[in-house]
Amino acid sequence: MAVNRRQVVVGTGAAGLGFTLSGAVSSVFAGTASAATPKKFTGYGELVPDPKGLVDLPPGFRYTVLSRAGVDSLTGGGAVPGAPDGTYAFPLGPGRSVLVRNHELSPGGTDLVPQRPGITYDPAAPGGTTTVTVAGDRLLSAVPSLAGTIRNCAGGNTPWRTWLSCEETEDTPATDPALTKRHGYVFEVDPFGRLRDREAVPLTALGRFAHEAVAVDPQSGCLYLTEDASKPYGLIYRFLPRRPLGGPGSLRAGGKLQALQVPGVPDLSAISELHTTVQLSWVDVPDPDAATVSTRKQFAAGQVTQVPKGEGIFWSGRSAYVVSSYARTADGAARDHAGQVWKLDPKKGTLELVLLIEPGGRFDGPDNITVSPNGGIVLCEDGDGEQYLIAPSAEGVPYPLARNAAGESEWAGATFSADGRWLYANIQSDGLTVAITGPWWRG
Repeated sequence: MAVNRRQVVVGTGAAGLGFTLSGAVSSVFAGTASAATPKKFTGYGELVPDPKGLVDLPPGFRYTVLSRAGVDSLTGGGAVPGAPDGTYAFPLGPGRSVLVRNHELSPGGTDLVPQRPGITYDPAAPGGTTTVTVAGDRLLSAVPSLAGTIRNCAGGNTPWRTWLSCEETEDTPATDPALTKRHGYVFEVDPFGRLRDREAVPLTALGRFAHEAVAVDPQSGCLYLTEDASKPYGLIYRFLPRRPLGGPGSLRAGGKLQALQVPGVPDLSAISELHTTVQLSWVDVPDPDAATVSTRKQFAAGQVTQVPKGEGIFWSGRSAYVVSSYARTADGAARDHAGQVWKLDPKKGTLELVLLIEPGGRFDGPDNITVSPNGGIVLCEDGDGEQYLIAPSAEGVPYPLARNAAGESEWAGATFSADGRWLYANIQSDGLTVAITGPWWRG
């Protein structure tokens, strides 16, 4: 499919995105995944200004604020924590979902995650997760489910219905004497209460680095992880568990951590032609726990491939979709871009560039990513200026799905209910979690 990367899209005023998702419905929620002729997605129209000044949406759509950090209360006491980030909605019977929501809090922050017995890792750390039960746009309960962690940015769901919450840090007591434990780990959170621990358990075998997100292959049980780091840039990792698909707690049995290598490509930002497909290889990480040297620094030049601003990753169908938020030559990248999405196909052992955002357009800086029940991608923007939820079409056209009308805080944690009726998302710095619904079929 030929795509003009600088195309101006009539009706959106947006710089063109090149995008393809083979075999997927191109709408966010039009038709059904099995429809013989899925409806072509052409957006939902320009956004309507919100009289309340919070969230602009297309005509016919509406939102409800589920919670406000520091204002609303958790079930059992304490305020809703701040900086909501990566989130996933697990089905919980007809019309209900249970959300596990990260809080990307750093030491010295406010609106901290309350620390309770059985869920706390390091009493000196402010972050963690909350578990939120909803019926559509009605909040039923909200409780802390992980505490004592740092910068819980994104994460990922597992096939056995748990949430993997990722610390985006490499802090230790040596770098911050207030801390009591080393940080930079992944933690498993079970919204259904099957894990019964005295304290939060770090999954050390998954590596200690500035974790961003994780996706699990439901066929093989392999995990794919992103790293948001610089000097040098972070890597994409693969984790081969000793007990693949073993259920809650099985990742504690350990496994092998490997880093991605694309032969001849030291930096993924160097690739700029859409649909470029490269072969993958994997290199063992010498010391996953990074006792003395960060994992990304344990390799010789050219031995692994760096990814500028490695961000969201989400499993859909038979592939993982991986986001590079932006790349700047001024920061050492091979080429400037304002966002890439890569399709990682484990069976073929390939990585394909399926979305590219060139600098200078309406949208930039994609971060978290999700895929609707019918295959449509939604990106959370964390760029400059106005911040959008973006729904790209299969033809390479980006459409605005929502805008933060209150300010320039990033969107985060977009996730659909299992029936596709509700899209839950966070506005991070404003501390808001919202539920969005509307005529998804109209697109």
